[in-house]
Amino acid sequence: MEHKSAEDLERSGTRPVEASQDINHEDSRSSIYLEEFEDNSKVPKMGVLPIFWLFLTRFGIFAWGGPAAQIARLKEELVIKEGWITIARLNRVFSVYQILPGPEASEICMFFGCLAGGRLGGFAAGVGFILPGFIFMLIASYLYSIVGFGNIYVNASFRALQPMVAAMMCRAVHKIAEHAFIPQGSKTVNPFLVGYALFTALNNALRINWFISLGVYGLINMAVTRRYYIPAGIVFVLQYVGYGLYVHFKGVPSPLSFALGIAPTPDLPHLVSLGLVSGSLSFGGAFTAVPFIQAEAVLRGGWMPQQTFIDCIAIGSIIPGPLTMFSTFVGFYGGNVYGGLGHAFAGAVVITLSIFFPCFLFVIAGHRVLERLVRNKFLAAGFDGICGAVVGVIAIVACQLLKASVNFQGHGEILNEEQRYQLAAQNSLAAVIFVLTFAALYNFQYRFLIILLVIMGALAGQFLFV
Repeated sequence: MEHKSAEDLERSGTRPVEASQDINHEDSRSSIYLEEFEDNSKVPKMGVLPIFWLFLTRFGIFAWGGPAAQIARLKEELVIKEGWITIARLNRVFSVYQILPGPEASEICMFFGCLAGGRLGGFAAGVGFILPGFIFMLIASYLYSIVGFGNIYVNASFRALQPMVAAMMCRAVHKIAEHAFIPQGSKTVNPFLVGYALFTALNNALRINWFISLGVYGLINMAVTRRYYIPAGIVFVLQYVGYGLYVHFKGVPSPLSFALGIAPTPDLPHLVSLGLVSGSLSFGGAFTAVPFIQAEAVLRGGWMPQQTFIDCIAIGSIIPGPLTMFSTFVGFYGGNVYGGLGHAFAGAVVITLSIFFPCFLFVIAGHRVLERLVRNKFLAAGFDGICGAVVGVIAIVACQLLKASVNFQGHGEILNEEQRYQLAAQNSLAAVIFVLTFAALYNFQYRFLIILLVIMGALAGQFLFV
């Protein structure tokens, strides 16, 4: 009898037969493997409100420390202590959600909610998990709008936090690359995926729209995995032929070409569009939403200053919940710019709902369907190619944030010689903060390291930049 691996069993969806005298040793091992990956018999059946309360009080309120800490808490409480599913099953779930857009911790909460209460249970679990972070960010956005502009002490703290955010982004590039460059089912780095990241960065220098790069390298990787090297080469060359023709007839693209122009003004419909696009392309976690929102709000729309954008990422790093919640700040700020305080609260709500909508849709639509899609090698290769290209996008934005944080140019005012020397000294201090933060992120694995660093940075800013 042919021996089936755990993956083969899970793909086929077959259930082990009852024990009988003619079951051989291989069938027994297959049953063990199947139970390890499929047995959900210990999942309690719960109503919508109990699920909401569970994920609000046990996970949402305590979702500090970033996605690694959030997922570790879910694993400790629901898998190890209560045994809802096996660790092997959780690892399989996590591998699926790493490929799909959206914050993984939120998606895993929704997955557990679906197991306990169906689709409504998944919705309740997701809302319970992200609600505390949304409330915290909404309050922080309001306070920032009141005292954040022109307040010397608040600005000093955020001046110190900005290079720390740049260090977090640079560290995130490495973390995301560790997963993105190793395709599903493999344990080695795929050089093609590394190449997609490098050429996406090159395309950035040529001012080729990021979305073009994502689509091109997704298609190329689908062809490469089928060993269709000639079609892959043709697609690769065509992107630069098309670029050459564009330059010949219209000139070199402007820096605004990185954005689609979906949020030229921060009114409610445009904020919804911004959230949907960013949420749909956030492959690899929350940090991947940063480039797309920055391109629309800072570069193309111009309604949000770069320094303020970095500030909102800093705030998002210390509140409970997924970092994607920084979008709430963006919606609040944009709404305030467009129509005042009432519009600001509406903008915060609509962009938050829209940026989380794709991950809610993917998970609640059916995890098993997603698993089957991801196991399709052709489609999975497309996801892998997009993820590889996304690393290049994030790397470029990380460099841009680093430049903005350590090479601060003031607010456009004319500076005398003494003020220029003072600004240069502050930029040097910002560079030192970046190096120290970057070193700490690599050398310490403490669960609440990010929160401690942000608190220390905010305090240090009072002594360094006031």
